[in-house]
Formats: sequence, C-alpha cells, structure tokens
Amino acid sequence: MKTFSWWPSWRKDVAEYFQPCYRCQKLNRATGKEFLIMIQIQEPKSPWEMVHMHWVAALPTGGDRIFNACLVLVDRYSKAPVFLPFNKDETAIYTAIMIYNRFIRHTGLFQNNIGDRDPKFTSVL
Repeated sequence: MKTFSWWPSWRKDVAEYFQPCYRCQKLNRATGKEFLIMIQIQEPKSPWEMVHMHWVAALPTGGDRIFNACLVLVDRYSKAPVFLPFNKDETAIYTAIMIYNRFIRHTGLFQNNIGDRDPKFTSVL
C-alpha cells in the first residue's frame, strides 16, 4: 500500500478498513504465540503427589560420566527439590528409566507432573 500512495494517517485508515472484514481476519495468520487455556492447578494433599520437572542444561561437565545437565524434580507439597545429574544428549527412554531408578523407587509414583515441555517429554513419552 505504501508504494502506491501515502497520506499522514494511512496505517490507521487501512487498519480500520480491514478490521470489520471477517474473511480478512480469518485468513490473517497470527504472528505471536498461541495462548493456552489456563487452568487452576489443584494443591496436592500429600508429599510427592504432584511433581514439577525442569531441565537445567549447558552446565560445566563434572563427574566420571561427564554430566552436563540436571533434571530438577520439585515436590509441590513440601517444595523439596531432587537433583538428578544427566548428560544432555541422553534419550527419553534412558531419562524415564533413570527417573524410575533414582526417584520413583524411593518416593512412589506421583499422580501429576508439571514440566517445562522439553522435547524429551513431549516427543517420545
């Protein structure tokens, strides 16, 4: 539009012209992130019933297995954290096995988990 003509309030006028057009609004691609439906998270009634899982990656290497990432599990009831060292290139299956061996065997199976939407959790598991 700007290459063919110009006037001081052209942006505002063009926006007002196309705003009521349903077809234009339907075909217009959203440029921002899609909003998810927000739901209220219920408070757990006992420890380790609900767990938050978050990955911390790009850490300096350490240990004999060259750990460079950490999976942080936090109990929503008591706010107690558990830190599991990992290599950031581990597979989703290996991660699930290690969560079971290092965490679930000691605390029991949790009912809900809230994660950071890491591809390891969203793609395979």
